[in-house]
Amino acid sequence: PCCNSFCWLFLPSSHPFIASIHRILPASRPTKSGAGTGAAGAFECGKMRMIFKPVVSRTQRALQRASAASSPSLFGTTRTSTNPKRFISSSQLSVERISDNDRFDNRPAKEDLVFGTTLSDHMLTVEWNAGSGWSPPSIGPRQDLKISPAASCLHYGLQCFEGMKAYKDLNDGSIRLFRPDMNMKRLSNSMERLEMPAADFDHEELVECISELVRTDERWIPEGEGYSLYLRPTVIATHRYLGLAAPDSLLLYVITSPVGPYYKSGFKPIKLMADSTYVRAWPGGTGSSKVGGNYAPTMKPAALASEKGCSQVLWLFGENDEATEVGSMNVFFHLINAETKRPELVTPPLTRGDILPGVTRASILELARSWGEFDVSERFPTMKELVDAANEDRLLEVFGAGTAAVVTPVSGIHYKGVDIAVPAVGKVSRRCWDEITGIQYGKRACPEGWSIKIS
Repeated sequence: PCCNSFCWLFLPSSHPFIASIHRILPASRPTKSGAGTGAAGAFECGKMRMIFKPVVSRTQRALQRASAASSPSLFGTTRTSTNPKRFISSSQLSVERISDNDRFDNRPAKEDLVFGTTLSDHMLTVEWNAGSGWSPPSIGPRQDLKISPAASCLHYGLQCFEGMKAYKDLNDGSIRLFRPDMNMKRLSNSMERLEMPAADFDHEELVECISELVRTDERWIPEGEGYSLYLRPTVIATHRYLGLAAPDSLLLYVITSPVGPYYKSGFKPIKLMADSTYVRAWPGGTGSSKVGGNYAPTMKPAALASEKGCSQVLWLFGENDEATEVGSMNVFFHLINAETKRPELVTPPLTRGDILPGVTRASILELARSWGEFDVSERFPTMKELVDAANEDRLLEVFGAGTAAVVTPVSGIHYKGVDIAVPAVGKVSRRCWDEITGIQYGKRACPEGWSIKIS
């Protein structure tokens, strides 16, 4: 105000200063709608005029490119809305850091980490209710949740979640996320399948909030290949009344956990039990969504498989015993096709709605097709086809694929009282492992938007 000069202040749209401008200048007025939400604008207060020109953060630019490159057909469509209260805003994010180091100082050595048992210091929370929409997101000390005993997530399974990881680049120590745009699309899909309101949240804004959570707990990320920070975004219905209905309130939260290599001493092939007594998913159900109700019913079949010396269940469906998934992973079969006599990589398709659209699954399909070395098909192989292929030495390898293990080789399948031997570890499963982990840890070049640097 003491002179007629002015300067430009370039800030990312998520910068806390943008969100706090109303508090700093309570008498200010926006001269253009959208200031502070990513659009250019200005505020006037007396003689002072502040002009804002948004600068999109590196994370958001990368996500925009990744989103444009991803195929929306993998997840179906999600409802859209122009109502501002429906959107999560990273510009309103607040961060409260813990004041002591007890948890961190007493954490296990990275070699002793057991998946999911060690949790990091902080968590991200965002509430939604029908009256005011999404609350400002906040990062604070991790703590237990306080919800009503009548909450519909407890009674009717109205909850969904995602599984992601943050990796430390082996070259420069920067932090990377692997294809987070696909996790956000799948989370929206899961919310919509459960008729949760606000499934059309802004994906880039939530990833920016999650990125800030990772940066806040960056010291928890173990160094070295195979180590990472596991991220668990979760949405639960906090509807406080009994009675089955679409919820009027939600809680979205993200917790993190340092994890080590899934295989501490290299690949460890597993044996599967193929059985059609229990069914994991079916057409018209929720198999294509990542909801808790898909996992609880698998506990009993998994226990029965363990009694027979098997590590996982190969889930079957239909009169012809079509192979669908393995445990909680997608499944791939590398074989010589009986009709074409050509090598073929086969995985069940997403068309029926009973297969989860895995991020690792999609990545393997894209990589394998880019190699051009064998046929890549999305179809349902039957157990008869697999048994015949094994008996004729045409079954080359079988492996599961998912976020936790990336690739899990299979050495055998128990089916109708017979053990089917499977060669392990095969060339394709090993190559998929090398390619994907190489991208995740910054060792290999990758398609646009696959590896997002956030720090």
